[in-house]
Amino acid sequence: MTTPSLSHPAEVELFDDTLSCDVTLPVMFEAGASVQRPGASEMLLRSVALVEDSRGSDDSEERVESSAQLQRLEARMDLTLVLLGRLLQQSSAALPARPVRWSRHGLRIDLEHATGVSPGTDGLVKLQPADWLPDTIELPVVVLAETGTAGHFHLWLQLQNASDALGSALERHLFRLHRRQIADSRRNR
Repeated sequence: MTTPSLSHPAEVELFDDTLSCDVTLPVMFEAGASVQRPGASEMLLRSVALVEDSRGSDDSEERVESSAQLQRLEARMDLTLVLLGRLLQQSSAALPARPVRWSRHGLRIDLEHATGVSPGTDGLVKLQPADWLPDTIELPVVVLAETGTAGHFHLWLQLQNASDALGSALERHLFRLHRRQIADSRRNR
């Protein structure tokens, strides 16, 4: 489980006075790596937003007008995506699911082992933004800090060189994650 708040300067730098989400998702940090598919992360986040926003429409009048045939087609597409995702995950190494705290400024990954990277090291974060889609986004980052003891390590990574369009897509995605977190916590009460 993600540690909600830690007393560390990097925690303040990345998460103070901004929307953040505590999630567990497939994620990996690669020191020294760079983005291989420029623009792909923004496109993927925008596509995820379109799909999730169309699924989450609470406008009951529109839902009533929506035909049963269209709903069956959407269900088939969902099943096809799940099956395709499982096939793709079998053919490639899956990212490990880890607790993450994420904001538009960067993220903190909770790890079992220290990475040994020094602050200021450039790298890349790969993460799977939606559990129903096996594709990943790549975000350029720089290491702010790493701390921890006895199997509880924290790696703080600041986002680097994000275009305005990617920043906007990230903020929109984080807002949807945050909204989903709040809805889940209300349901669990």
